[in-house]
Amino acid sequence: MKTQAAILWGQNEKWQVEEVELADPLPGEVRVKLASSGLCHSDEHLVTGDLPAVLPIVGGHEGAGIVEAVGAGVTNLSEGDHVVLGFIPSCGRCAACSSGHQNLCDLGALIMSGQEVAGGQRITARGKGIGTMCCLGTFSPFVVVHESSAIKVRNDVPLEKASLVGCGVTTGIGSAIYAAEVRAGDVVVVIGAGGIGTNAIQGARMAGAEHIVAVDPLAARRDGAKFFVATHSAKDTDEAFALVQELTRNNMANSVIICAGVGEGGLIAGAMALLGKNGIAVMTSIAPYNQSDVKMSLLDLTLYQKQLRGALFGSSNPRFDIPRILDLYMDGVVKLDELVTRTYSLSEVNQGYQDLRDGHNLRGLIAFD
Repeated sequence: MKTQAAILWGQNEKWQVEEVELADPLPGEVRVKLASSGLCHSDEHLVTGDLPAVLPIVGGHEGAGIVEAVGAGVTNLSEGDHVVLGFIPSCGRCAACSSGHQNLCDLGALIMSGQEVAGGQRITARGKGIGTMCCLGTFSPFVVVHESSAIKVRNDVPLEKASLVGCGVTTGIGSAIYAAEVRAGDVVVVIGAGGIGTNAIQGARMAGAEHIVAVDPLAARRDGAKFFVATHSAKDTDEAFALVQELTRNNMANSVIICAGVGEGGLIAGAMALLGKNGIAVMTSIAPYNQSDVKMSLLDLTLYQKQLRGALFGSSNPRFDIPRILDLYMDGVVKLDELVTRTYSLSEVNQGYQDLRDGHNLRGLIAFD
C-alpha cells in the first residue's frame, strides 16, 4: 500500500515527508494503523549522529494504534486489537527475556540496523529500501512490525496519549522504580526535567520519595517539574548540592537519575557528588556513541559504596510495564495528558523538533487522522 512517511536521508538534514510503499505483513508481522507518534529526543540523536544508524531511515519509535492486518503464524494478536509499540522488541524466548529482562532482548541488536525483525525492509521510497527506527518507523500513519514489538492494551485507553508509553514514560518511571530502586522516604535528584526526567519524577513520587529535586537550566522546566510533584528544583548540580545537603543534614541523596537531553561524561562527577553512602546513580540519557571520557572520584565510589548504573528503557519489562502504566493512567495515578505541550501533523515534524531544541516542548506528539 502507498502511504506517507518522514524519512531522514542524511545526517544533519531535515525529515522529508514523502510517499512510500509499505509491504504487506510477512509471517510473524502485523500492520497497524497508528493514532499517534511521540516526538522523542532519540530521533533527534539520529539527526545529529549521536546514535549510529543506517540511513536513510523512517523515524519514530513511539506509536499506538489498531491492528489492521495479521500475517501468518501470529498467535497473540488479532485484527482490531489496540496496541502500543515497544521500541525494543521482546521475543519472550531469549536468555534476557526469559530471565526477566525484556528490555535487553536479543532482538534489540536490530533497532539501529535499518532491518526488520523478520528480515529485509518493508518500506520503499525513491526506488530503494528504507529502514525504520527501532524496527518501527512510527513517523507514518501505517506501520508493519513484528509481533514482538506490538503489545496489546485495553481498548478504552486513548491511543493518542498511549504512544508515549512506548518509550519516554516507561523509561522515566522505570528508571526511578527499577534502576534507582527508589523507596518510601528517599531523597531523589533528577538531572534534566524534559520528557524522560519528568517521568522519572512521576516514578519517584509513585515509589514514595520524600524529596524530589529537579535539576534543569530552564526555569520553565523547573516550574513544570513541580507540577509533576518535584518538591524542589535547582538550575545546576552545584545549586542542587547545597540544597540536598540542607534537606538531608549532609547525608545526601539516595539516588540520582541522569535524564539530560544529551548524556555527557561531565555529568557524572556532579551526579556522584550528590549521592550519599550506598547511593545509586542511574544513567538514562543517550550519550554520543564516541563519548568515552568520564571523570569521577574512584576513591569516593569505593569508600562510600556508591553505584553508577546504566538503564535501558528504565530497566522495565515492556510486556508487563506498558499495560500496567496505562492502567495507572486510567486510574489517575500517572499523568499523560499533561505531558503533551503541542500536537502536530506529520507534515509539521520538523517544527516539532525545532520546538524541542528551543526548549518549548515537554513532549510533542504527532496525531494521525
